Amino acid sequence: MTIPSLSVDIAIIGGGIAGLWALNQLRNQGYSAVLFEQQALGSNQTIASQGMIHGGIKYALGGALNSGSEAISEMPALWRSCLRGEGPVDLRECRVLSENFYLWSNASLQSRVSSFFASKMLRGRVEKLERPDYPEPLSSKQFKGQVYRLADLVLDVPSLVKTLAERHSEAIFSIDWEHCQLGCDNAQAYLQWEGLKLEPKKLLLTAGAGNEALIQQLGASSPAMQRRPLQQVLVKHEYPGPFYAHCSGANPSPRLTISSHTTQTGEPLWYLGGDLATNNTDTPSEELILKAQRELKELLPWLDLGHCEWRTLRLDRAEPRQSRLLKPDEAFLGPVAGVDNALVGWPTKLTLTPNLGSAIDKALLADGITPGPSPELTQLNFLGRPALAATYWDTLFQ
Repeated sequence: MTIPSLSVDIAIIGGGIAGLWALNQLRNQGYSAVLFEQQALGSNQTIASQGMIHGGIKYALGGALNSGSEAISEMPALWRSCLRGEGPVDLRECRVLSENFYLWSNASLQSRVSSFFASKMLRGRVEKLERPDYPEPLSSKQFKGQVYRLADLVLDVPSLVKTLAERHSEAIFSIDWEHCQLGCDNAQAYLQWEGLKLEPKKLLLTAGAGNEALIQQLGASSPAMQRRPLQQVLVKHEYPGPFYAHCSGANPSPRLTISSHTTQTGEPLWYLGGDLATNNTDTPSEELILKAQRELKELLPWLDLGHCEWRTLRLDRAEPRQSRLLKPDEAFLGPVAGVDNALVGWPTKLTLTPNLGSAIDKALLADGITPGPSPELTQLNFLGRPALAATYWDTLFQ
């Protein structure tokens, strides 16, 4: 008995930022694209993001630009074009938390940072501020360092996920691997349920850490994946003003990164990243919280956060495997070995998502895949729709 089949241009597995961006970009271009998500849209890595859209300066605090910082220098401008509705995806409904991100240095590091940030190559990307323009948490007379404003912005990630999901909700479906088979026949990947076979011209895997298992289901072993862990600290507090800033330290990366968020009940919260998060991946939660408390007391001793509650969050950042587990400089898109119609992609960081979108465009052009007829997707309605992921600051502080 022949199973009914459904043909689409692109089938996407994974409903985080990478998959949702790809779905929007491709359907805007006229492709019949459909997305499948096993859990909730934006779950795991995406919803854990601090929402920073940066141009790489935070990787250059050692006084030099590297290939990684140069590769993403145009990202803030591209995201801003999307927020105006002028880019490859329409983000006009997405909430912007801050149009600015700051960097502060203490007096001992001020000369090194100042000379680098004054260079011509950073003109327009970094602005040295005078004291009246300092953000409120750094306005104390006790602060003796220097403050810079970066050409970066911060998005509300739940709003970003919701905006992308609602634009093409009719093409987003849940997937249950107990009732669906991901297979490969004659080097062509397909999805099959009991009464339906989905045959895409191109299968796009954008499931973050889940890509590893999907590649294996297709009978392949490459591209290989790596996991770079981090453990962030979340503090719910009573300080009223928002703060979005990096503190420079002895390393090229920020010593501490602070971003402000709000719980569903309106309580202010700080997400603490930077070296604090990347250098303490295996530190017990209680010990890391003590380290975070000491950092804030040392770096911002004049600040009164009021009553605080503390949590930690350990995550693995999924990426293509690099030598010595280094962070990739760009988004990654590559073929699945032995499968002619499958690609796997990792943005490697939120800000590089448009970079992955560009790579998808180039790959489809190279393979001669153009938009075809739009099939009736109601055949997939039996799968149901995934929900939107809850934020970690709401689940951890319940």
